[in-house]
Amino acid sequence: MTTTSPSPGSATPAAGSAPLSHLPHLPVGLLVGVAAALAILLMPQPESLGPAGQRILAVLAFAVIVWLTEALDYAVSSVVIVALMAFLLGTAPSPKDPAVLLGTNGALQMGLAGFANSALALVGAALFISVAMTATGLDRRIALRTLALIGTGSRRILIGAIVVTILLSFIVPSATARTACVVPIMAGIISAFGVDKRSVFAASVMMMIAQATSVWNVGIQTSAAQNLLTVGFMRQMLGDSPSWMDWLVAGAPWAVAMSFALYFLARWLFPPETERIEGGREAMKQALATLGPMTGKEWRVLLISLALLGFWSTEKTLHPYDTASTTLVGLAIMLLPGIGVMSWKEVQAKVPWGTLVVFGVGISLGSALLQTKAAVWLADIAVASLHLETLSPFWIFAALSAFLIAIHLGFASATALTSAMIPILIAVLQRLGGDINVMGMTMLLGFVVSFGFILPVNAPQNMVCLGTETFTSRQFTRFGLWISAVGYGMLLLFGATWWSFLGLLSTR
Repeated sequence: MTTTSPSPGSATPAAGSAPLSHLPHLPVGLLVGVAAALAILLMPQPESLGPAGQRILAVLAFAVIVWLTEALDYAVSSVVIVALMAFLLGTAPSPKDPAVLLGTNGALQMGLAGFANSALALVGAALFISVAMTATGLDRRIALRTLALIGTGSRRILIGAIVVTILLSFIVPSATARTACVVPIMAGIISAFGVDKRSVFAASVMMMIAQATSVWNVGIQTSAAQNLLTVGFMRQMLGDSPSWMDWLVAGAPWAVAMSFALYFLARWLFPPETERIEGGREAMKQALATLGPMTGKEWRVLLISLALLGFWSTEKTLHPYDTASTTLVGLAIMLLPGIGVMSWKEVQAKVPWGTLVVFGVGISLGSALLQTKAAVWLADIAVASLHLETLSPFWIFAALSAFLIAIHLGFASATALTSAMIPILIAVLQRLGGDINVMGMTMLLGFVVSFGFILPVNAPQNMVCLGTETFTSRQFTRFGLWISAVGYGMLLLFGATWWSFLGLLSTR
């Protein structure tokens, strides 16, 4: 047996040492987030900000950088954020009594406070109902039936994609679930019509689904998690929130106007190769025939969904029951043996539990910013540096909306953006005072959080549609830039007219 001696000058690893290739490779975003947090912790403490406030700002900086860079999975980042809150805040003086430390137990309670918020219960129930819709196939039936009624020309299919999105937005309270339902249907239709999936027409249809979903996230309170998170912060900070119908009255007209804009922009930017599609109606009929008649479970889901829609729309007018409570009742019925539509085993395998974790921790982070006065401190800086106190309510709304649209470019999650910014923006509005309608303007800024139009990574529904390989990121960005410009113009138009008439900007 021969042995090989190390060549002269070569280094021999010491006993017990690991090769460099075995060292962990940490994401750059994670390292930058840690560095930013340390930099804030080591800064001299501002006079108007307590130790707990400075430490929660360090946690916020870490969270924003990790979310922006997607260095960690969102659910994993949420666990890390709670751990940081427990130890950084736990070793700081209590915001209520600076003479004593908050303690890790008290800080952990602060980090988990979001899981006791009613908004989390509503999001959870909404995700479960979305599972029921998908499991029974009711969402697919509604989409196919709607498309069959509207027709199968290239113009009609574009209109049909918008109408289907609108209808499902009312009864499927998850943007990702709605998109995941409609995309396979439209992909099947494109294939059945013999249209090349890389055609301009196929690209415009798929991009339309993603963009229309984002537009109608604005119009309906229960259509997106970020809306419910905004409502949760309003209840916590302002003691009240707009009802489901208040949100619809304000947001739906804007969403309707934007739906028309979407159609004409798509026709202008991406004109189809042909207007007439042969065999479309027959293919639609065949798809519907394959589904067969409605099942008992589908009927039950439909009836429960319509009942919930009735309760949501009459909240604060015909009854005092809040949206979260009525939604939980609907979910309970869906889970009951015999009359329900799904078992717990079916649910737990399909619900995106990570979304609930992120949502709960997002509420906790926002609440901690408030309890430690860090949000107020940031609000003072924003007001002073931007001279917002010199602006009218309309121009304050215009400035803060432009800021949210710009910063959304760095976020892949509207929920994360809401967690980071809405508590601070509410504090800014409260600090400005005057004749600003704080609750009304917060709701309108909540609309702007859904402006994930420009990059595919700005919203999950964009990525679902991108996965069909019918369009490129460049095409999507071109479409999205136009939509964002028109959408911002619509925000200003509605701010000067309809929303001012409703008194959402000013108390005058």
